[in-house]
Amino acid sequence: MLEVIGWLGTVLVVASLTVAGVWRFRVMNLVGAVLATAYNAAIGVWPVVAMNGAIALIDVYWLVRLQRERHDAAAYEVLDVDADDAWLGHLLRVHGDDVRRFHPGVDLAPAPGRSAHLVVRGDETVGVVLVRDVGGGTGLIEVDYVTPRFRDFTPGEFVYRRSGLFVERGLRRLEVHAVPHAGTTYLERMGFRPTGTGGWERPVEPVAA
Repeated sequence: MLEVIGWLGTVLVVASLTVAGVWRFRVMNLVGAVLATAYNAAIGVWPVVAMNGAIALIDVYWLVRLQRERHDAAAYEVLDVDADDAWLGHLLRVHGDDVRRFHPGVDLAPAPGRSAHLVVRGDETVGVVLVRDVGGGTGLIEVDYVTPRFRDFTPGEFVYRRSGLFVERGLRRLEVHAVPHAGTTYLERMGFRPTGTGGWERPVEPVAA
C-alpha cells in the first residue's frame, strides 16, 4: 500500500505538468506532492520530504490566491479594443481553431457593428468577448472565449458586469444563440435566461447615476 501511495503521488505530480488549466494544475500538483511527502516521510527520505512539502505549501498559496481573485475586478481588467485591433487579431489567429470549436461557424474577421472586449490579468489576455449590434437595441454575443490556462474560471463575467460598455452602444439587451463552453449554469450566473426558442437573453441594466 505504501508503494502504491508513492507511485500515485509521482504520477499525479508528473501528470499535472501536462495540464493547461492553472487551477487543475495546482490541485493535481498539490495532491501529488502531499502523497509524495507522506511516502518519503514513511521511508525516511527527508530531503525529498522537504522538497515535496515546500511544493505543497506553494500550491496551497496559489490556490488560495486564485480562489480569492477569481471574482475580483481588481485582479482582472476589461480592455475595449477595435474590431480590427492588431493584438485581438493575433489572439484570434493563435486560438482560432479552439474558438471555433466552441463557436462553430463564427466569422472571426473584423465586422461592422462588432465590439471587442479583452479580459486581462496583469499582462496576460485570459478571455475575449465579441458582441455584434444586430439592431433594435440588441447585442448578439458571437464569442465568449477563455484561454486554456484560465478555463477553470469565468473571466467573461467582468465584461457582463460593466453594463456601461453596452449602454454606450445603445444596447438594451444581450442575446446568446450558442451556449459557451462554460455551459448553461454560467449563462444563468451571468444573468441570462432562456428565451423559449433555444436562445438566451439578458437585459442591459442602466448605469447608476
